[in-house]
Amino acid sequence: MDPFHVVHLAADKLTVCRQRIQQATTGHRGRTGDPLYGIRRTLNTRAELLTDKQKARLFKAFTAHDAHVAVEITYGVYQRLIAAYEASGRREGKIAMYKLLKSIRTGVPKELPELAQLGRSLWKRHREILAYFDVGASNGPVEAINGRLEQLRGIALGFRNFKHYILRSLIHSGRLQDRINAL
Repeated sequence: MDPFHVVHLAADKLTVCRQRIQQATTGHRGRTGDPLYGIRRTLNTRAELLTDKQKARLFKAFTAHDAHVAVEITYGVYQRLIAAYEASGRREGKIAMYKLLKSIRTGVPKELPELAQLGRSLWKRHREILAYFDVGASNGPVEAINGRLEQLRGIALGFRNFKHYILRSLIHSGRLQDRINAL
């Protein structure tokens, strides 16, 4: 499994946890002024990239209510997941990832259903996740090509003339737009 997808899955679970706690503590979805709503983007930032102001905002939000501990714990797991991929060596990263996956695999309190689900999902694919540290290969380039193809397919919607579709495809994929604009 690609690091992007693993981290993205963990970020999604963090967001769901934040939203659930937000709903439970305030009785409504996030609004301006709500502590958890104010940190929604900050939660997805790597800890070493946070400014002092962002760190203070996180601390304030985590200590604002006892129920916010669930978000803080899920945030900690998210940061440990990122740190495993950022480890100095492949062996250290693999060990850190294995320990993390094993720790959230079972025994997560029932108050953290998102974290328990994340642990089960990641453990089912733990061999593929840990294989990244052995191989070091990513399917990121393939995903980039697929993204460009999907964008190209979206451009084709609505074209009735096949020649226009071919021309638009060549302009889009062949970077001919710069040459056309230069004329």
